[in-house]
Amino acid sequence: MKVTVFTSNQPRHIALIHRLATVADEVFAVLECNTVFPGQVQDFFKRTNVMQEYFRHVIEAERMVFGSLDFLPSNVRSLSLRSGDLSLLDMSALVAAFQSDYYIVFGSSYIRNELADFLVEHQAINIHMGVSPYYRGNSCNFWALYDRKPDYVGATIHLLSKGLDSGAMLFHAVPAEQAVDPFELGMLAVRAAQNGLLQALKTGELLKMVPVLQDKSLQIRYTRNSDFNDDVASGYLRSLPGKNDIGRALRDRDVGLLLRPYIE
Repeated sequence: MKVTVFTSNQPRHIALIHRLATVADEVFAVLECNTVFPGQVQDFFKRTNVMQEYFRHVIEAERMVFGSLDFLPSNVRSLSLRSGDLSLLDMSALVAAFQSDYYIVFGSSYIRNELADFLVEHQAINIHMGVSPYYRGNSCNFWALYDRKPDYVGATIHLLSKGLDSGAMLFHAVPAEQAVDPFELGMLAVRAAQNGLLQALKTGELLKMVPVLQDKSLQIRYTRNSDFNDDVASGYLRSLPGKNDIGRALRDRDVGLLLRPYIE
C-alpha cells in the first residue's frame, strides 16, 4: 500500500507520518513548514508575550502526547516546502506522489488549483481538527473550549472538498471521558483522529464508509485565523476551563451528535 500525505512539521504532524509508515509500504510526505517555536519566533502567529505564553502550553501538551521531533522512517520519501507554497507548486514536482492508494491531508495550507482537482477526484481524506458541522474553519477545538463546550473537542475525518472543511463526513474521533488539562485535551483529540484513521485504513473499514453530507444549519461557529488574536488568547488564559469541568462535559457528551464515533 502507498500513501501520500500533505501535512506540516510540528510533532503531531510528524507523528502521523510515523503512524502511516507502520501500515504502508511507502509514504510520500509533503511537508509545509512553519517555525516549531510559535509565539517565540515571528511566523504564522505573531511574536508577542501573549502568544508566547499561549503556545508554551500548546508545545508542552504536544510533547506530552506526541514526544519531540524526530527523523522520518526509511520508507518515507519527503518533500519540504514553506507553508503556503503548496498550491503554487508545479504539479510535475509531485508526480512520484500521484500513484498512491490513499491521499491524506492534515494541517496543510488551503489547497487550490490543479492539485485540489486531483485530490478531490481521488477522494482524498482530510483530518479536520474540529467536530463538523458544528465547528468549522480554523482553530476549532480552541473555540469549542473558549465557548465552554469541551464535549465538542474532537476531529472530523471527511472527504476533501474545494470548500474549507465542507466535504462529506466519514466519521468523528473524540477523546474519551477524563478530567484533563484543556491543552492536553486538544492533543488527545489529534491522537484519537490519527489512531481512528489508522485503524480504518488497516481494517479496510474506511473504504466501506458511506460519506454523509454536512448539515451546515447545525453550525455553531465558523472561524478564521484572524479571529484568534492577543485579546482572545489573553482572555482565554485568564479563565481556562478546569479539569473537572472538562471531565463532566465529556461524561455528559451526546454521542448521538457524532457520526460513527471513534472514542479514545
